[in-house]
Amino acid sequence: MRIARPHTMSHHQQFYINGAWVNPMVARSLDVVNPATEQAYTQISMGSAADVDKAVAAARAAFPSFTQTDKATRLALMRRILALYNERAEEIAQAVSDEMGAPLAWARDAQTWAGRVHLEATIAALESYEFEHQRGATRVIKEGIGVVALITPWNWPLNQIVCKVAPALAAGCTMVLKPSEIAPISGIVFSEIMHDAGVPAGVYNMVNGDGPSVGQVMAAHKDVDMVSFTGSTRAGVIVAKTGADTVKRVAQELGGKSPNIILEDADLATAVRKGVESCMSNTGQSCDAPTRMLVPRALHAKALEIAVTVTAEQVVGDPRAQGTTMGPLVSEMQYTKVQRLIEIGINEGATLVAGGSGKPAGLTRGYYARPTVFGNVSRTMTIAREEIFGPVLAIMPYDSEAEAIEIANDSEFGLAAFVQSENLEHARRVARQLRAGQVNINYPDWDVYAPFGGYKQSGNGREYADWGIHDFLEVKAMIGYGS
Repeated sequence: MRIARPHTMSHHQQFYINGAWVNPMVARSLDVVNPATEQAYTQISMGSAADVDKAVAAARAAFPSFTQTDKATRLALMRRILALYNERAEEIAQAVSDEMGAPLAWARDAQTWAGRVHLEATIAALESYEFEHQRGATRVIKEGIGVVALITPWNWPLNQIVCKVAPALAAGCTMVLKPSEIAPISGIVFSEIMHDAGVPAGVYNMVNGDGPSVGQVMAAHKDVDMVSFTGSTRAGVIVAKTGADTVKRVAQELGGKSPNIILEDADLATAVRKGVESCMSNTGQSCDAPTRMLVPRALHAKALEIAVTVTAEQVVGDPRAQGTTMGPLVSEMQYTKVQRLIEIGINEGATLVAGGSGKPAGLTRGYYARPTVFGNVSRTMTIAREEIFGPVLAIMPYDSEAEAIEIANDSEFGLAAFVQSENLEHARRVARQLRAGQVNINYPDWDVYAPFGGYKQSGNGREYADWGIHDFLEVKAMIGYGS
């Protein structure tokens, strides 16, 4: 086991390959911009195919020995990672706040917390996971698929890094991680944790870079056995096509446009309030956010009133200021996209009842958007069909429960859905009819042991706990093994 060192030297412009911090093969830097200030505060190096080759070779060399380690060895390693993660939790939260503009309380209590609880859940799942079982004279064995390429997004950086790295380790895989180049610093801190935890050389590697120069090279690499990708559906299609040439497994968690059906027998005030708050959390930058609120037509006007009140309670501003509930969007590109879609919503005839285009009053610097609510949204409108990834809620009236279910399912996405009712049996009946990987009934607590993943163009495969471990395994039948 390595001795933890003081974290005085920055590894921002290095990659982690084969158990060491290394310089890129070709020097190319990218500014890391704090979206609250629009100012670059550090730089990272951008990788190339040569860096990917080096990292994949290290992972390939480490695989035969690591995949033979027993469960106890992997559990001990993961527990060391968790302990070090907890030691550096505040540093992680500070990094997340700087790189994506998250309010500091949210960076601590949601973003950093997410990485912790997924580590805990994967450890608990591994403790009871059975990698072998007997069926007659056949021994069925689940073993690590091999070298895995892990490509993660900027919106929940620690959540997605841990949801890939932890189950890959548990399964006995070796890996190359590419964090998002937009929010990369928390991924560098995580890589320092992996080093200090004593992960064997080559088992975990990290290369920063963009999609074309690193992500697609990883997906195409002949020595990579699987790609696990989280990001946009557009990018996911590219990754899947690229991986197809080498017939590798591709697991994807992609976009969403989650419906939130408020049934007639719901507590309207609570259902709308929690729906607005959930949509607006993380500045609306969550793939499973309930961005389409479906309400009975007779209750539509009242729902708009409640939504306006709740939206006005959002405190948009400096992530470091006490009381801020919403920070900026992550980048200028994201800000431009959200502004364009708000304008389209107005031009297509949706009723703007809160927010709108432009920045909130008094905020001239930073990629801040106004929390926005539209009413009278029809299913054909762009804001009802495209993933906006910003603090924009579309409220859609419906005339019957059957129509609500039809509207909810009328989407190319199927990541999550939400149902609200004071009658649990009623909510369950509706939930069973929704085509989504997760259906949340009456705003439950987040379940890190529930399978997470999408139907339709929201992806394939499942993450979290034992579901995540399963995705990184191959199944071998040894026939004639004996009883």
